[in-house]
Amino acid sequence: MATSPSARLFERADLIEAAVCRRLNRGLSRPALRELFVVASRLGDGIAWYVLVLLIPVYAGRRGLRPALLMAVTGLVGVVCYRLLKQRLVRERPYVGCDGIRAGTPPLDRYSFPSGHTLHAVSFTVLASAYFPALAWVLVPFAALVAASRVVLGLHYPSDVLAGGALGAALAAGALALG
Repeated sequence: MATSPSARLFERADLIEAAVCRRLNRGLSRPALRELFVVASRLGDGIAWYVLVLLIPVYAGRRGLRPALLMAVTGLVGVVCYRLLKQRLVRERPYVGCDGIRAGTPPLDRYSFPSGHTLHAVSFTVLASAYFPALAWVLVPFAALVAASRVVLGLHYPSDVLAGGALGAALAAGALALG
């Protein structure tokens, strides 16, 4: 059976990353740690970012309209990008393909590459921090927690998270250059 180059690459990467995923996934055995990562992941589903986009104009008035609009448009572009990539690259999630890894929470979709949660966490953090630097001290650690949650919860490989972060940073940089 012929496989695509991306499938072969993911097979190799999965073997390399599986040990890291198993080790981090063991954190789910600690209830407080599991709950922290589940909450971070759920907030990263969009809730935190929707609230941020809505509160920026409330906080900053007219000065906040442009950043909020830029974040909303970048968020929509991010959804299109990661969905197209996931449908084309079809990398199974770690809990599906690796023994000893369990899902700490149900995924929002089937495939794992790239991490949409991380893409949005990074893009919104970069954009909001560019306009309102004082927010960085809250948003950067939160974005890191969202990204880590995806691996700990068995939903993503580290390379999924890195790719999502890189794509999110690129989208934010593009938005800042255009906006």
